[in-house]
Amino acid sequence: MTSKSIHWRDHLRYRFENTLSKGAIAIIGWLALVSAAVVLVASLLLMLFGVAPEGAGPVEGLWLSLMHALDTGTLAGDQGWGLRAVMLLVTICGLFVVSILIGTITSGLESQLTELRKGRSRVIESNHTLILGWSSKVYSIIGELLIANSNQKDPRIVILADRDKVEMEDDIKAKFPDTGNTRVICRRGNPLDLDDLAVVDPHSARSIVVLAPESDNPDIYVIKSVLAITNNPARKAEPYHIVGEIRDARNLEAAALVGGQEAIFIQGEDLIARVTAQTCRQSGLSVVYTELLDFDGAEIYFKQEPGLVGRTYREALGAYEESTVMGLMRADGEALVNPPMNTRIGPGDQVIAISEDDDTVVLSDIPPPAPNLRAIVNGARPAAVPERTLILGWNEKAEAIIRELDNYVAPGSEVIVLCRREGARETLLSLSKRLQRQRLRFAGGDITDRATLDALRVPEFNHIILLSYSDLPVQEADAQTLIALLHLRNISESCGRHLSIVSEMMDMRNRALAQVARADDFIVSDKLVSLMLSQLSENKQLDRVFRSLFSSEGSEIYIRPVTQYLRPGLPVDFHTVLEAAAQRGETAIGYRLHANANDRDKGYGVVVNPRKSERVSFSDRDQLIVLAED
Repeated sequence: MTSKSIHWRDHLRYRFENTLSKGAIAIIGWLALVSAAVVLVASLLLMLFGVAPEGAGPVEGLWLSLMHALDTGTLAGDQGWGLRAVMLLVTICGLFVVSILIGTITSGLESQLTELRKGRSRVIESNHTLILGWSSKVYSIIGELLIANSNQKDPRIVILADRDKVEMEDDIKAKFPDTGNTRVICRRGNPLDLDDLAVVDPHSARSIVVLAPESDNPDIYVIKSVLAITNNPARKAEPYHIVGEIRDARNLEAAALVGGQEAIFIQGEDLIARVTAQTCRQSGLSVVYTELLDFDGAEIYFKQEPGLVGRTYREALGAYEESTVMGLMRADGEALVNPPMNTRIGPGDQVIAISEDDDTVVLSDIPPPAPNLRAIVNGARPAAVPERTLILGWNEKAEAIIRELDNYVAPGSEVIVLCRREGARETLLSLSKRLQRQRLRFAGGDITDRATLDALRVPEFNHIILLSYSDLPVQEADAQTLIALLHLRNISESCGRHLSIVSEMMDMRNRALAQVARADDFIVSDKLVSLMLSQLSENKQLDRVFRSLFSSEGSEIYIRPVTQYLRPGLPVDFHTVLEAAAQRGETAIGYRLHANANDRDKGYGVVVNPRKSERVSFSDRDQLIVLAED
């Protein structure tokens, strides 16, 4: 089309359409011009034909026309057919103008509300906890952060996920009707997109938690999310505090290269495998781990104590009434869990203590009382004997659990795996060649079939591990686990023998059902990883402590018979318990009372961080919780 063929009407229409593209404001502007034109023309007609009301001047004519344009009801009071004709035309034009105006305003408001529902407005916060991504773990993390923030001033949790903002808010509100003093803010966006990431301002966040999505290649998502923060053109000069979740151990090295010193990564499946291997051999240990990892109750804190500089670790053990010392953090960042008792505390060192809160880690005003040495015994530790472990079910953690068990059991031990999964036999055959202390056997069968379980002679096993089939829908997998658990409890009651059972649940909501079945030890995968992520988001230093506690090397948590340390029946305070453990080079952090072993409300008898002055009379079936290297 040549310039000569373009009519002036085309130019006018083009410019008109350009103004309309600017939105509701432009439309309202045009409506105002049209209204002004109608009112002006009407007032001129009133003056020209002399039909205006008696005594009405030009200004009065303008006002009369404007009122007719805005309010059709004024037409009924007009006198004279000339005035009525002009005002009728004004009123009709006004109907169109007002209708369009109302429609424009309504459409604009709906558009703005829709935009707000999308969660695209920028978050103006600082010192907040930022969660990138969405998975089932987000509820546990939020729950823990709500508890941790209860004594903070104006705390905020900001979530960025590629999910509808209103749906996220509704889900969170259904799970947490009352978030206390913490405000949870949701925004929709892709954490891999720098523009979306800028909406939640990661550079002002106190800590950042990156969740692995429940989809294919979740680790790539986590690594790229961390990269989007650390290599962001607008990144801050100070280091970030990032905690991420990695599913496959093979991706840890790549993640570490991306995160550097600014990110800590939790390999969830490896963590679950290690804790499962440890807890299946010690009833009640999972309760201890939960107590230390969640924010409800005793937690791990770090505190620099100038008053303890120059004193030994053994002297520091009794220096607190309401806190339990478990190690030292050297000034250079080295974490020593249960160090040698003669270790000296140097300048800049911090005490690693278990306490109810950070403000309860306070040195006692009075020196600790002398321990009751008459109550202390040096009981012989029983020699390690071969153990038989039964694993029911199968998922990707089974191989890691068996390898981890090989670090703890005595030579000559045996593991039998009962499952019905293709490829499991071949995997176990390859694994059996690498085991040092265990013999590995495979049994194909249904874990929910009572006859199959009876044929295995379940009561003859020392430990039983129930794994969920991860290739099944979550609820179906947990249903199979619960059915097998009920069978095991019934077998236990029938034979009159307590069975040591660790149950894995994919959905933490099914935890209550496992408790109904009297399972005093269980592992909820998402819950444990969520607790770890929450703790590390609050304190990066905990990573070094956790690596020691959950490793087969160095000091770990053990639950041992009290008769190896104390004479039963004698009332003793915890200072005496500390001394009894210290004589063996161990650190006592609590005890377990057998009388409450099946009482869920009393933590299955587990007491972590008791008051030092509180006196307890132990029975010969009670146990001490200690940190030890063996």
